[in-house]
Amino acid sequence: MAVFVALGAFLMTLAGGWTAQRVTDRRHLVLGLAGGLMLGVVGLDLLPEALRAAGTEVFGVPAALLLFVGGFLLAHLVERLLAARRAAHGAADHDHQRAPEVGLTAAAAMVGHSAMDGVAIGAAFQVGGGMGLAVALAVIAHDFADGFNTFTLTSLYGNARRKAVAMLFADALAPVLGAASTAFLAIPEWFLGGYLGLFGGVLLYLAAAEILPEAHHEHPAHTTLLCTVAGTAFIWLVVGLAG
Repeated sequence: MAVFVALGAFLMTLAGGWTAQRVTDRRHLVLGLAGGLMLGVVGLDLLPEALRAAGTEVFGVPAALLLFVGGFLLAHLVERLLAARRAAHGAADHDHQRAPEVGLTAAAAMVGHSAMDGVAIGAAFQVGGGMGLAVALAVIAHDFADGFNTFTLTSLYGNARRKAVAMLFADALAPVLGAASTAFLAIPEWFLGGYLGLFGGVLLYLAAAEILPEAHHEHPAHTTLLCTVAGTAFIWLVVGLAG
């Protein structure tokens, strides 16, 4: 049952990626929307769940928040190291000379997050059918944003379209495989909370330092800002309905 429900997440993820591909002639609007979706996912979905699941404190600070900050700094460090390596090989470090590896790494993190979503579906069905359906609806609802962001992130960093499509399909399959894996393993809640905190920090860095500045670089329009607000509001709506 969990795997069958996860197929809904598979289809919704593909729908999000397909939408991102179809509106490439409005790239600044796509990036503005992606930034808003990512901000909403981090602030309204991932971080609250991380704080709930990883409730322990380290020197007066919740462990999930420490990992959140660590994820932000890790993403910044990786991008700077890759940029320095490209510069050493003769590539200029301009806004439009981003390292493709960053896009692939970010997309891979999205795939990992989707796999965890599948695990959450499977674990919830082990608790009960009602709980499983509630969690599945929440996952399916925001997998559209996951697919949209996975394709956008991969493409933004200069990767070929076939790589972006490949990462999109990997992201779509991940929740199905994650749900199937629950028949063989159980992930501790504290580990899941820590992972969500770390991943949230990485995602926020990419949204704030990369996607949103790029969205306004060539087309500083009010419509781009509205797309960002709309993306955040959409995630708020999804979280509210799922709750």
